[in-house]
Amino acid sequence: MKGENMLNGTIVKGIGGFYYISTSEGVYECRARGKFRKQGIKPSVGDHVGISVIDEKNKKGSLDVIELRKNCLIRPRAANIDQALIVFAAVRPDFNPDIMDRFIVLAEQQKLEITVCINKIDLDTENRHEEICRIYEQAGFRVIPVSAERGIGIDEIKDALKGKISVLAGPSGVGKSSILNAVNPDANAKVGEISKKIERGRHTTRQSELIELDDNTFIVDSPGFTSLDMSGIEPEELENLFREFKPYLADCRYTGCKHINEDSRYCGIKSQLGVNISESRYQRYKDIYNEIVEERKRMK
Repeated sequence: MKGENMLNGTIVKGIGGFYYISTSEGVYECRARGKFRKQGIKPSVGDHVGISVIDEKNKKGSLDVIELRKNCLIRPRAANIDQALIVFAAVRPDFNPDIMDRFIVLAEQQKLEITVCINKIDLDTENRHEEICRIYEQAGFRVIPVSAERGIGIDEIKDALKGKISVLAGPSGVGKSSILNAVNPDANAKVGEISKKIERGRHTTRQSELIELDDNTFIVDSPGFTSLDMSGIEPEELENLFREFKPYLADCRYTGCKHINEDSRYCGIKSQLGVNISESRYQRYKDIYNEIVEERKRMK
């Protein structure tokens, strides 16, 4: 793919028809070739691309090649996302397991790696985060207890992010920005050269962008999953979005087992409750399943 004057890079921002490509030689402002529009392809933040340099002094180029995407999220609009870093607080605000599991279900549906981060453990005088961590570790997730304020767990967060494009997800007030600043205090400075170009006044529309934390390590700067709408999930798909269910699905002796009203002696999932499957996670499965079914009925 790489010709004499072609550079490989990643789109870190796209706005007003201009794309800002992070390369080994710096950030280039590029227009996309007309062929993409004819093919119905819209360049997206996170795309791995090839550009031709037109003006080295002013860092301008032409976006010529878009490599095959492994995924493309709609909300936020971003391509080639590797991981969701799902951030919740132990306290202030109190941990909400229902919202947590909805974030996880949506990330599982997108086939993202998932790392769970429980922040503000320094404020958790009753150590409630320990049970939260136990439940999600048992379910098969990497869980990192953190205090962004005191720097606890930040090195482990850095390790989880390294070499990946990650999206931060979680409700407001849990400390996502504090974690980002603790991971890389210079993150804002790294997008400075892009900001200077944009401040020329011709770009107005706000879109997702990537913040480069380190070589090949990016965070999507956006509200993350902006909707917890489950309507895009089919009822029969949900069992596969609770990863701790998977080893026991084959043990169900009912055809089309829903794991809700069936006899626990013949349901592989219900037989594991309190053993290998947390009863609280199972309750959220039931709540989401019934919600999806009711929504399907209303739509008919």
